[in-house]
Amino acid sequence: MRRFKREFRREFRRELRRELRREFSNGMYSRLLAGVVLLFLSWSVAGCAPAASEQAIPQQASLEQTGTATPANLVSTDIGDQEQAMATFAGGCFWCMEQPFDNLPGVVSTTSGYIGGTVDNPTYAQVSNGNTGHVEAMQVIYDPEQVMYETLLQTFWHNIDPLDDAGQFCDRGSQYRSAIFYGSPEEQAIAEASKQSVAERLNQPVATEILPATTFFAAEDYHQNYYQTHPVRYKIYRFGCGRDQRLSDIWGADAPDHE
Repeated sequence: MRRFKREFRREFRRELRRELRREFSNGMYSRLLAGVVLLFLSWSVAGCAPAASEQAIPQQASLEQTGTATPANLVSTDIGDQEQAMATFAGGCFWCMEQPFDNLPGVVSTTSGYIGGTVDNPTYAQVSNGNTGHVEAMQVIYDPEQVMYETLLQTFWHNIDPLDDAGQFCDRGSQYRSAIFYGSPEEQAIAEASKQSVAERLNQPVATEILPATTFFAAEDYHQNYYQTHPVRYKIYRFGCGRDQRLSDIWGADAPDHE
């Protein structure tokens, strides 16, 4: 265990230096290094959680603060008849699920949020306690003329651990479980077929659930586009969580590249 910790710290320091050199000038590098290391140490046990200053943002359940709610009958429609369609996926920490979909041509927007629970307009604090029944999820608006639902599913699978039935990566609990939320019988059939293909490829039972879509609530503003608004914090969290290492173990050459 001590050897593992030493190797992890050594690899983390190398990765941190590379990242900081890319993002900051040489003059800022030495001053920022100590602060970022402290930030990492505080986050290494926090999982997918905002910094203390962000948690202090008032989180009363108003639509302005927690985002808009999308009724279940609007979460997804007949994907062949609309100019735009919606798809909803849960893949653990929603910070890590935006970029993969944003990078797909034909994706119009992504929204981090909560789905599947029993509380209206839930806050992050409520969901992260694991008592509302919600999962952190990603709602994707896309143009089906440019990108197929099957492509969204492939992107989803390659960015999660489908074998984990107790969370995702370092984030544990039912609020981080993986799931596909379908909005039509067609989406359900496609999702079920893709799950079967994954199970055959991995030769193991797939824990990811396939569920009917319910009301989706957009998360607080500071969670949206987190990989863009807090790039260093995001990369430190992602590395410390072991997400990319595990994805490489599962998917090999098909694992995503998040450099």
